[in-house]
Amino acid sequence: MERSLLGARVATYVYFVLCGTLMGAWVVHIPAVEERVGISHATLGGLLVLLGLGAFAGMQVAGPLTDRLGARVVVPATAVLCGASLVLPGLAHDPWTLAGALLVFGACNGGLDVSMNAHAVHVEKAYGRPVMSGFHATFSVGGVVAALVAAGATSAGVSPAATMGAIGAVSIVIALVSVRALMPAAPATEKTGSEEKTHASPAVEGRSAGRRVWLLAVLALMVMLCEGAANDWSALHLRDVLGASTSTAAFAYGTFAAAMTIGRLLADRVVTRFGSMAVLRHGAITAAVGITLVALGPWMWTAFAGWALFGLGLSGTVPQLFSAAGHADPAAAGVNVSRVAGLGYVGMLAGPAVIGWLTHVVALNHTFILLTLLCVTTAVGAGVLRTTSDAVPRNETAGVGH
Repeated sequence: MERSLLGARVATYVYFVLCGTLMGAWVVHIPAVEERVGISHATLGGLLVLLGLGAFAGMQVAGPLTDRLGARVVVPATAVLCGASLVLPGLAHDPWTLAGALLVFGACNGGLDVSMNAHAVHVEKAYGRPVMSGFHATFSVGGVVAALVAAGATSAGVSPAATMGAIGAVSIVIALVSVRALMPAAPATEKTGSEEKTHASPAVEGRSAGRRVWLLAVLALMVMLCEGAANDWSALHLRDVLGASTSTAAFAYGTFAAAMTIGRLLADRVVTRFGSMAVLRHGAITAAVGITLVALGPWMWTAFAGWALFGLGLSGTVPQLFSAAGHADPAAAGVNVSRVAGLGYVGMLAGPAVIGWLTHVVALNHTFILLTLLCVTTAVGAGVLRTTSDAVPRNETAGVGH
């Protein structure tokens, strides 16, 4: 049992890396694809909305399918589809074909995102202790892998379509090889007779769990809006507000991303000791301090420190929300994760746009005060994790180690 559970955990890491690699392979090739298709930045921005819409739709379809068919079926299926569809943006020759390619790729990527997170919930349930943040950290590792491969391929004169096709093909092989290690179904949960008597009726429990899931989704929207804003505006803040060079400004996002990755690698141990609610609450407070430092600090070093604190604070928030959604009702983990991930994805897409709109009213650095307010609101709302009925059990004697 320990060996099969360890295998399921390793396989989950593999799919998270694959998802990050496939998305990263598209991101690093955006400039080349934009030049090939011959579109402006504004047109590209509009087409990227289709990527988000496709991802949202894929999440809503994959969630129920994962609950019905099992992650062992849906995870590899969506991984294969995502790998196969990666080449499509590289082959696009006009805005219409690129629009269709991004819609399809987004749907496949969103399906993989939700199904692998639902499987991660089942793995965490079987372990009896937090392991979710580690999975999310490996997603970031996938992005680094994609950047390195793309850089090497570009230096060798390989076309974007060939590079994306090769990455997709390798991903398909890895996805198929890793299938057997996945868990066939959600681990069964048992209740004692006394627990059954004290619990409310299934209908009441279902409504209560549903309300909690939507509260978790709203919190996910807020924290992922903050993450999306950092992705698109951190470098511009250093360049346009503090007068940094373009090369120096790029380190703003690098600092944020590195802090987030490190935080996720450490978050599971922190959750084990202090609990998910504490990680969400104190993480949100740390993020609020960091982004306030960015908004009001007049020096370069305060900006870098602020972006680092912002990334570190946000690092453990999304994994806790996804985990809580999945554990609220393990039988409906796919549907619940799709709701939280879907609304969160809306926030990530909206973040850059909201900040951009606010720059017409106030200076860029002062728009970040909105992110401070969202982080503070998240900290206040962190108590929702206390009421999650299916919190990850603390099994200190679990046989499989980190």
